[in-house]
Amino acid sequence: MKTHNTLELADIKKIAAAAEAEALKNHWAVTIAITDAGGHLLWLQRLDGAAPLSAHVAPAKAHTAALAQRESKVHEDMINGGRTAFLSAPGVAGMLEGGVPIMHQGACLGAVGVSGVKASEDAQIARAGIAALGL
Repeated sequence: MKTHNTLELADIKKIAAAAEAEALKNHWAVTIAITDAGGHLLWLQRLDGAAPLSAHVAPAKAHTAALAQRESKVHEDMINGGRTAFLSAPGVAGMLEGGVPIMHQGACLGAVGVSGVKASEDAQIARAGIAALGL
């Protein structure tokens, strides 16, 4: 039997605060979502001015990154590269850049999904949040 690490509320708050700080520093209105390893939503924060749609897209990106245990951009690139059949993959909808898994010692603890600005900037915000954990 293996033991595994899990995110605690203090970790989630630390990720969210760092992601929010990165977004505010750049004047980006986004939604930040954090999930556990199973893709279940633990945190949702829509900053002032963020589009309502971003509150649906950010959790989907995080969900996809958690379940796949890799950045959601991988799926976007795969689809853009011609593997459009992947659009029918069950249970995943956020196959756009901006979902980043939280990896520690080879295991996925969860993911951060961000939506509201350019896809690369969404990912930048997610990575800034994860970096606050110092893993």
